[in-house]
Amino acid sequence: MHRADVIVLDLEESVPTAEKAAARECASRYLAELRGSGALVYARINDVGSGITRDDLMAVVSKDLTGVVLPKADSPQNIRDMDVLLREAEMANGVRPGDIAVITMIESPRGLLRCEEIVEATDRIVGLALGAYDYSNELGVARTREGTAIAHLRYEIATIAAAYGVIAIDTPYADLEDEEGLGAETEFVKAVGFKAKFAVHPKQVAAINRIFAPTEAELAEARRIIEEFEAGVSAGRGAVSVGGRMVDGPIAARARRLIELADQIAGRE
Repeated sequence: MHRADVIVLDLEESVPTAEKAAARECASRYLAELRGSGALVYARINDVGSGITRDDLMAVVSKDLTGVVLPKADSPQNIRDMDVLLREAEMANGVRPGDIAVITMIESPRGLLRCEEIVEATDRIVGLALGAYDYSNELGVARTREGTAIAHLRYEIATIAAAYGVIAIDTPYADLEDEEGLGAETEFVKAVGFKAKFAVHPKQVAAINRIFAPTEAELAEARRIIEEFEAGVSAGRGAVSVGGRMVDGPIAARARRLIELADQIAGRE
């Protein structure tokens, strides 16, 4: 429960311009070791407007890389441009074209307005991530503990991600000492429909994993729902009552997904 499911190597904002080449070399050197830890490995590359996206991809694309995180995606053309560069890097580095997945970061009002077009621009996309700080900056407001400025963005991303069958990933919580705030924010975004959250420090991973993982009580209820629903179906009923609550097909399907998630977590652990 304390291990991150995904490790993201950052080549973008945390790396000064003068250190970009060194960061690429370092990332490339440790990819195999990190993949051997059992986590999926992604690299956050520089955006397509930076002029160095191709250099990033040529350095990190390998059979040990699961995917890339593309920041500042403002239009479907950004995705198509990146897709061309990614395919070139795959072919140059012995990776089957199409194998590298993409998590797209929505970090601007323009990106939000074109979010659906962005998701449709390539079938590589497996996740939509929220970039709260750049988005707040473009609005000209502060990023607050309450998340007022990004509330609409969160609902939109969760909805679009669900509609297109990709994972909604929430923005990091930057205050490393505010465990209560991290927990409250993670609980909120889970309720909205997010399935994951970025962490900026290993000390945040346990709390995030705990909140997103199903509890024993939830799993017991899910098993009971499935058992009684299937018995009802066998008896010719389309809905049953479980603990005084009506259960039909969609509720039973959610219970199955909860159990599948728990099985996936157990498998990773």
